[in-house]
Amino acid sequence: MTEATLTKTRFVSGVWEGVLEMTPENATPTDIVVRHLGAEVPDVTVTQDEVNQGRYWVKVPIPVTAIGDGIQTFVFHARADDTVLNSFALVAGEPLADDLRAEIDLLRAELDMLKKAFRRHCVETM
Repeated sequence: MTEATLTKTRFVSGVWEGVLEMTPENATPTDIVVRHLGAEVPDVTVTQDEVNQGRYWVKVPIPVTAIGDGIQTFVFHARADDTVLNSFALVAGEPLADDLRAEIDLLRAELDMLKKAFRRHCVETM
């Protein structure tokens, strides 16, 4: 299933939705497995598009137990050869907001330093 392409279409009401496009000679699309923290996510559905051959609609309901503080990563694999098809992450929680603010503060400080150095360089080369 290495010739498959999985693209997100939307993420709404706790369900990740995407489209899987593959050539007819590839493995069956039901060979997709979604893993979170090494465990398979249940109730993943793959439905063939009635109009386009080789296109399938994928839906992954996010388990309530997977939602919490920090970053939760979900990875789509082809079961046959364990090829990674796609991934997505959920980011939530109060501690994370502090981390992001700290990172933004660091980026601002570095940007200010670069601006000062650039201005000094411009003055010196004139």
